Amino acid sequence: MFKKFLPIGSVVLLKEGKKKIMICGRLQVSADTNRIYDYCGCLYPEGILKHDELILFQHDSIERVYFIGFQDQEGLEFDEYVTRKVEEKMKEQMQQ
Repeated sequence: MFKKFLPIGSVVLLKEGKKKIMICGRLQVSADTNRIYDYCGCLYPEGILKHDELILFQHDSIERVYFIGFQDQEGLEFDEYVTRKVEEKMKEQMQQ
């Protein structure tokens, strides 16, 4: 089954990456390919320098987690909602 998303603000290193990435969005759609990605991020510690330089990546591309971002009740409830929707979509696709 689907693993829960890391919260916004988490800092990770991608496989074969040389620079840390800070997660700044979840379930992002590529404007070029219309593909859905688990996360979008920006370089850490630089942040978002240009909107067109966001990095799109999947959860399984993460090599190491350096920091887990802020979590509160609102964020946890949102995470449960998103996880439920992703699991429903995956089940729906498997039945087709």
